[in-house]
Amino acid sequence: MSRTPSRRTVLRGITATGVAVIGFDPAARSWATTGGPGLAGIPALDGTLVMDEASLTAASDDYGHIVHRRPVAVLRPGSVRDVVAMVRFCGEHRLPVAPRGQGHATNGQAQVAGGLVIETSPLADIGPLTPHSRTVTVGAGARWSEVARATIAHGLTPPVFTDYLELSVGGTLSVGGLGGQTHRHGAQADNVTELQVVTGTGEFVRCSATRRPDLFHAVLAGLGQCAIIVAATLRLMPAPENVRHYLLPYDDLETFLDDQRTLVREGRFDYVEGQVSANADGAFAVYTLEAVTYAPAPDDTALLRGLRHTRSGVQATTRPYYDFLDRIAPAVAALKEAGLWSYAHPWLNLLLPSTKAATVTAEVLAKLTQNDLGPGVVLIYPLLREHLTTPLLRTPDDPTPYLFAVLRATPPDDTETVDRLLTANRTAYDTTAAAGGTHYPVGSVPFTPEDWRTHFGQEWARLRTAKRTYDPRGILVPGQGIF
Repeated sequence: MSRTPSRRTVLRGITATGVAVIGFDPAARSWATTGGPGLAGIPALDGTLVMDEASLTAASDDYGHIVHRRPVAVLRPGSVRDVVAMVRFCGEHRLPVAPRGQGHATNGQAQVAGGLVIETSPLADIGPLTPHSRTVTVGAGARWSEVARATIAHGLTPPVFTDYLELSVGGTLSVGGLGGQTHRHGAQADNVTELQVVTGTGEFVRCSATRRPDLFHAVLAGLGQCAIIVAATLRLMPAPENVRHYLLPYDDLETFLDDQRTLVREGRFDYVEGQVSANADGAFAVYTLEAVTYAPAPDDTALLRGLRHTRSGVQATTRPYYDFLDRIAPAVAALKEAGLWSYAHPWLNLLLPSTKAATVTAEVLAKLTQNDLGPGVVLIYPLLREHLTTPLLRTPDDPTPYLFAVLRATPPDDTETVDRLLTANRTAYDTTAAAGGTHYPVGSVPFTPEDWRTHFGQEWARLRTAKRTYDPRGILVPGQGIF
């Protein structure tokens, strides 16, 4: 009951029908919405605080379409000052708060019941750039597609991208941000030089590895527990004009994984990923190694030398750099057109030690059916742990861990199937944890606070200390279920 307001508090905002007041009635122990002139209660804002039905419904959902927690209001900030002011207000009244970027979470991570959702999309400025820039400061709500286009125009690029570009910068930095370039440059969180954040006490802070480093390291991959990212300064590198893109087929899992590991250890390619698909019999036993070089004059023979892929079916194309980065956009458009984007997404995302990658992957794939995967995909590819330096991005104690992701999609009204797949996710996680693996927390794996303590391991004490320091009232992002 400590998070419940002890006196009547109000949030006031403009709805489609005029001014609405949301008040907490301690006698009824519930929030209520009424029309009327409103009561003084919230600070002056540059943006808007809304509580219309459409906004609250949207904030009660996410890409997973599995969890639904209804807030009492949604802030569309006109400035960082609005975030500061509303976090302070919510802290005073013990109201939970969560930032929401593109709403691409899969298990209610950015939802709050009876609290405030802060949409970060208005905070999307991209700082000045020159051809000699080595960093750029961007708002947390900027999408990676926008950042890529802006930097490429100056011959520059962030080193690492997730496969889907329409995610917010703040969102991916809060979980880590992995992609096919991670084996060379680390996670997206490893390529941040400074953060601008608003803590759970409503303090605006600039932090870095040398300035308030405890906060900096508690925010990157910190799942929103200590502060809300409002801007980030990102490292940049020269961008290629064109890339050479290879798709190499395999029919044996261990050979496929071994060749991937060879490529990332040698640094032969700038990007390495892989997919698994079903064969004619429905078994997930078709493997495709995806590799990209940024070299201006690549030698196909040299680059593919020693690999043991099936010789027939190799695809090699040259394409503009941004077209490669945004290569899944047509598939996404097709899913949206077919109504499949709105399916439930009980995703499984694991990080496996290389010594157990084949065993764990084979066990999960043996149980996977085409119906359970639906219009989803299966990804597996190696990383290099030496480049993963963000403390809260928990990875196996292995020099070459693998990301293994079963990105399922199923009709959201088939709750029986969704529940079954969530149970299967938990079973797969337990197998992974027993093998020394970890959870990459963008998926839908039922977790308890004890699971989170195990997940963070040696970093748990520092995260707990940072939480007590920077969010002492515990209002930030309760949907993660950590504290």
